[in-house]
Amino acid sequence: MKFYTSDLHFGHEKVIAFDNRPFSDLEEMEKVMINRWNVKVQPKDDVYILGDFIYRNLKPEEWYLEQLHGKKHLVVGNHDYRLLQNEKAMSYFESVDKMMHVADMGKQICLCHFPIAEWNGFYHGSYHIYGHIHSDTGETYQFMKRRERALNAGCMLNNYAPATFQEIIKNNQDFKIRN
Repeated sequence: MKFYTSDLHFGHEKVIAFDNRPFSDLEEMEKVMINRWNVKVQPKDDVYILGDFIYRNLKPEEWYLEQLHGKKHLVVGNHDYRLLQNEKAMSYFESVDKMMHVADMGKQICLCHFPIAEWNGFYHGSYHIYGHIHSDTGETYQFMKRRERALNAGCMLNNYAPATFQEIIKNNQDFKIRN
């Protein structure tokens, strides 16, 4: 099975207030997110992390990665520079790139940390899954929500856990209705 997530920001205490995350502190956030990940993801599942896995962390990057189930693929985000420099942490990833293309449920999907206006296969029914904007509903969101097949993988839209393609579609529809 394939799962998608982005903007986890493990180690980043200030993201709790920034995103209005429902956690009292960093320790609770990390414990809940690791648990929710491992409840859903099995060891042979693929998890595509669309950037900003970790930021301003005090614990080593591998501390988080070694606890999380599944085969992890990193689509590099703007806050992944320290992670990319950690050779041990990078050994936990099956693949790492700035953009990836996958097939899921018979659909072609372009994965990128950043929301993009047009992507490979845009005119042929392909999807785009992105992160970066968290749950912000500003100008970029207003533009992207008009892109029928563009989906935000932000963990805050997906109950702070990796989500399947179908869950990402539903959670994005629900987010549009609420906003």
